[in-house]
Amino acid sequence: MERLGPPGLGSGSVLLVFLMSALLRTADLRICSSCKPHPVNCVSNQCFSNCSVSTECVNEQDVCAAVWWRDAGLVMVETLCHDPLKPMLGVMVEDILISECVLQEQNIHGRHLRVCSCTGDQCNQNLLLRKLTEEEKLSKTNSSSGFRLKQNCKFCDVESSVCNASGVCESACGINSICETPDEVCASAWRSNGGNSSIETVCHNPALLFHGHNLTDSQSRVCQMRRVEEDLYICSCNDEECNDRLFFNHDLKQYPGVQFDPPSESSWFSLAPVLISVFVLIPIVLLSVFYCYHISQHKLKLPNKKSLDSERCNIFMNPEEHSDSSSINANSLNHNTELLPIQLDRVVGKGRFADVYKAKLKQSADSFQTVAVKIFPYEEFSSWKSEWQIFSDVELRHENVLQFLTAEERTAERQYWLITAYHERGNLQELLALQVIGWEEMCRLGVSLARGVAHLHSDRTPCGRAKVSIAHRDLKSSNVLVKSDWSCCVCDFGLSLRLDSCLSPEELANSGQVGTARYMAPEVLESRMDLENTESFKQADVYSMALVLWEIMSRCSATGDVRDYEPPFGKLKGHPCVESMKDDVIRDRLRPEIPTSWSKHAGVHHLSSTIEECWDHDPEARLTAQCVVERFDDIINSDVILPISPDTKSAGDSGIQEM
Repeated sequence: MERLGPPGLGSGSVLLVFLMSALLRTADLRICSSCKPHPVNCVSNQCFSNCSVSTECVNEQDVCAAVWWRDAGLVMVETLCHDPLKPMLGVMVEDILISECVLQEQNIHGRHLRVCSCTGDQCNQNLLLRKLTEEEKLSKTNSSSGFRLKQNCKFCDVESSVCNASGVCESACGINSICETPDEVCASAWRSNGGNSSIETVCHNPALLFHGHNLTDSQSRVCQMRRVEEDLYICSCNDEECNDRLFFNHDLKQYPGVQFDPPSESSWFSLAPVLISVFVLIPIVLLSVFYCYHISQHKLKLPNKKSLDSERCNIFMNPEEHSDSSSINANSLNHNTELLPIQLDRVVGKGRFADVYKAKLKQSADSFQTVAVKIFPYEEFSSWKSEWQIFSDVELRHENVLQFLTAEERTAERQYWLITAYHERGNLQELLALQVIGWEEMCRLGVSLARGVAHLHSDRTPCGRAKVSIAHRDLKSSNVLVKSDWSCCVCDFGLSLRLDSCLSPEELANSGQVGTARYMAPEVLESRMDLENTESFKQADVYSMALVLWEIMSRCSATGDVRDYEPPFGKLKGHPCVESMKDDVIRDRLRPEIPTSWSKHAGVHHLSSTIEECWDHDPEARLTAQCVVERFDDIINSDVILPISPDTKSAGDSGIQEM
C-alpha cells in the first residue's frame, strides 16, 4: 500500500484554496454529516457512515470532512464541517473541490489515519477508500454494522535483527501486506539462536496456533511481546502496521503515543468568541428566563433530584467511583497476558446460560475487591459474546445499570467470564420475597429501576453524548439487582438488542421471540411487533417494567395491606409457557390485581395508575420509561404521601397533577 506523507501547502495550493473560498462565499452555508466517532459499515472499497445528524456549517468556506481509522480492527469514522483554509490534524487536505469524499492516507503523530473533504451537501456520508468505477457505483450496497476490513501489516517473514529483546525494537521490515481475510491480525515473533536474533512479521489468524502457541492479545493496539519459550517471544495486535514496533517492556506508559485516543471535536476547529455568545449563551439565557417564569407561575417545589451538572454527569458516567466497591474499570476484554487474580467464593445465581459467583479480586498482598463473576461454558460462547458486546459500550455506564469491569477467556477451564460489580442484597425478586419495604424504599427502588430502563432506551447519555438505544428484552425482578443504598441496577443483557438505525426489519425479525413468558408483552406473546419501528422493542420493555413495579408495590407497607410475595400472574406456578400466558394476557386481557387498599394512599394510588398505563394492551398507549421517571419524581417531591381521607373526591384534590 502506498504511504502518503503529510502534504505541504505550496503556493499553488494556497491560490487554489483561496479561489475555492471566493466561489463558496456566494453560496449558502453547507450542510454536512456531523457525528462523533462511531463504527461504520464498509463494502468493498467504500464505507457508509450511517450518521443521522446533519449540521449547517458555521463559515461560508467550510466543506464536509471525515476522519477514518481502525480501532482494534473495527473501522471508525468521525464526520464534521471543516475550514479548508486550516489544517486538519496538522495537514492540509487535498482534493477539496470534488463532490466525493475520497480518503487520503496520512501518518499523523505516529498514527495511521485517512482523511477526506468534499463540497457537496452531506457528501461525507459515504467515504471512498479509492475512486470507484462506474460498475462499482451501480452495484454498491450496504452491510451490517461491525464490518472488519482486512488488516494492513508488516510482512517480512524471518529477517535477522540486532534487537536484544529489551525496551522497544523496530522490525526494520519495508514490506506491507493486506491480510488475506478480515479475521487475520498482525503478528510478530522474536527468536534468539546461538547469539543471533531474528524477527518475523506476518498476518495470522488468532484462531490458529502461532509457533505452537495461542495469540491471546489479538485485539491489542500494540505488539507487546510475551515470552513463550526460552528463546522465543511472540505478540499480535489489530491496528495498521502495529507489528512494526515490538514492545518488550510491560510498562507502556513510558512510551508516549502507544495508546491512541481519537482527537476530540475541539481539535478540528475553533469558533470565535462572538459565535459562542450567539449560539450558546443566548439560548441558555432564554431557557433560564423560561424556567424562572414556569416556577413562578406554578409555584412548584424544587425537586430533590440533582440537576445534570458536572457532578451528576460524573456519577452517571463513572458509577464505579460512587458504587459499593472500587473498580478496575476495564470496560473491555482483558487482553493482559496474565489473567486477573480472582478467587471464586460461592454460587449466588444460576441462569439458562451461565452461573454467577461471588468472588475476590486480589488488589495487593492483604487486600481484595469483592466482585461478581458470570461464568459461561465454552458451548455458550455466543451468549457470552452477545452480553460482552452490550457491556463493552462505554456509553452504557450509568448508576442504575450493573457496572461492568472486564471479560476474560479462561482457556484452561474452557470457560468465558464476565466480571462485574457485586451487590450483597442480591436480586430484587429475592429481596421482595424475604422482606416488606416502606414507602421510601419502594420509591427508591421504583424510580431507580425506571431510570436504568430510561437510560437503556435513550439515544443520549445524561451528559448529552450520543449513544445507541438498547432494548433489554428480558426485564424481570430477578434481572434487577439491589444496591446497598436501596437503588436498583439492571443486569443480564444476554438477550438485549442494540437498536442501531441501520437494522432492517428482516434483521429485527430474526432476533426471535425472546424473554421470559411471564413478563412478555401481549405483542411479543403473539409475535405481532411492529418491526418497522424500533420503538416497539422499548414499548415491550415498558410493559415488563410495569410488572416489576407492581411486584415492588405489592410488598410496600404504606397501604397497610401487604400480602405474601408472588410474581405477576402468580396463579401460574413455576415457569409458564407462552401458550399459557396467551390465555390470560391476550384472550382474557388479565393483569395483576390492583387491590382497593392501594387507592387509600395518595402516592401509591397515583403510581398504580402509572403502572396501568405502562401495561396497556396497546403498545402505542404506554408511557415511556422517561415519563415514568418524571411521574415518580413528581410524586416523591409532592407533600402528599399520606393516606387519602374518605372525603377525597379526586386525585386532583391531593395536589398531584397527572402528566
